Amino acid sequence: QVQLVESGGALVQPGESLRVSCEVSGFTSGYAAIGWFRQAPGKEREGVSCISRTESGVVYPNFVKGRFTIFRDSAKSTVYLQMDNLRPEDTAVYYCAFRVEWCSSNPQDYDYWGRGTPVTVSS
Repeated sequence: QVQLVESGGALVQPGESLRVSCEVSGFTSGYAAIGWFRQAPGKEREGVSCISRTESGVVYPNFVKGRFTIFRDSAKSTVYLQMDNLRPEDTAVYYCAFRVEWCSSNPQDYDYWGRGTPVTVSS
């Protein structure tokens, strides 16, 4: 059973940086993709970024490109989402999710989910 645990969410001010983490366990080998999603109050869950064995890092929405970076530490089985120059509209619960093979921006393509970590950007 694959398990994902997010951490690192916090209250930050606009313009600040934050790194959230996703620790993955229960997956032994093979191709897999870890995606980061976010869901703001009253909005649908949206894909933010993804990384897989064949894709070094994919960022989906234009409004996070150049500000968000995804990377992993294979030794720690952890995937990170580095968020720079945060804006109030980035406020959401951030989730990581797992699927076999390649990345997808569609939440319905993912099989396992963490419980999320809240990020609030406010002055």
